[in-house]
Amino acid sequence: MSFHRSRFDGSTVQRFNSAFTLIEILIAIGILGMVLAAIYSSWTAILRASKTGLDAAAAVQRSRIVMRTIEDSLLCAQSYAQNQMYYGFMAQNGSEASLSFVARLPDSFPRNRKFGDLHVRRVTFSIEPGPESARQLVLRQQPLLMDLDKDETEHPLVLAKYASEFQMEFWDQRANDWVDEWKQTNQLPKLVRFSLKLADNAYQARRAQQELVRIVNLPTTTVQAAWQFGGPARPNAPNQTNTLTPIPLNRGQQPGGGFNPNFRPQ
Repeated sequence: MSFHRSRFDGSTVQRFNSAFTLIEILIAIGILGMVLAAIYSSWTAILRASKTGLDAAAAVQRSRIVMRTIEDSLLCAQSYAQNQMYYGFMAQNGSEASLSFVARLPDSFPRNRKFGDLHVRRVTFSIEPGPESARQLVLRQQPLLMDLDKDETEHPLVLAKYASEFQMEFWDQRANDWVDEWKQTNQLPKLVRFSLKLADNAYQARRAQQELVRIVNLPTTTVQAAWQFGGPARPNAPNQTNTLTPIPLNRGQQPGGGFNPNFRPQ
């Protein structure tokens, strides 16, 4: 700021010229830059924290859906002694783990609308190579007595994109212990314990991962042929022959997959 004096009409007048120097301008710009940098860093920190929270919530939701899908299908597992070749319960651990069985699936099961009234289907969960050199857990479905269609073969439902490990154990009632191999493919295990290792991206899939474990108590057993076709014959009952009459199939049911509503376990 500067000023000077001038004479006008015999009087002294003091006139001020207000202005900022270059140093003052630079200081003001520096202060403004620091304020903007502080605001920007705070805003980006808030965005990063929000994105991390959303990603964590999405990962938890995805893992819950995956485990719920496997658990629901196991709870609906079915097996019949008649035509047992169609109802095999097959499991394989290792780098190419897979689990395959027949179940009567509810309407809420993934891709159910695609199959219409064919609720009795074979479901297969398997670990397969995926993008970014990662491994993924996929689900394939096929109605009983039908082959996999082209869409299920080439474009299965991807349940988890970064699933490096899928392990299963089964309760062996004879050994009274868990076993990692189910050899009785014509029977359903009483308990199934499965674990799944998941990651959020391909980099994490090679290092520390989230491991989820569930134990499912299968509520059903293999239905014997006599019960499958209307119940066992009573030898002393009048007017009864030893020939069992099959129950008519409902809409959408397949041979060998009928369910007797009058079934009562002994």
